[in-house]
Amino acid sequence: QVQLVESGGGLVQPGGSLRLSCAASGFTFSMYHMQWYRQAPGKEREWVGIITDSGGTTGYARSIEGRFTISRDNVKNTLYLQMNSLKFEDTAVYYCNAVRGNQAYWGKGTLVTVSS
Repeated sequence: QVQLVESGGGLVQPGGSLRLSCAASGFTFSMYHMQWYRQAPGKEREWVGIITDSGGTTGYARSIEGRFTISRDNVKNTLYLQMNSLKFEDTAVYYCNAVRGNQAYWGKGTLVTVSS
């Protein structure tokens, strides 16, 4: 049974940091590229960034580039999103996504609220 379980969300003040995790099971994690998406209230889901299966390459949306860092641990089968210098507009539910060819899996998301 494939599972992607996000954790680490919560309430943080502007300028603060959070690290999200996504624990994967039920598939060969190291063979999948991994992505983070987010969906703010009332908006469409937005791509945040990607890390290749080996972890050798990352790519980011312009809106978060330089503030967020994606990493992975293929031994622990876990994906990470380090978020620094958080802004009000980063408030969203954050989802992890595993993709390989035409196969894709999604987690249920974790809520990040940036508020003073």
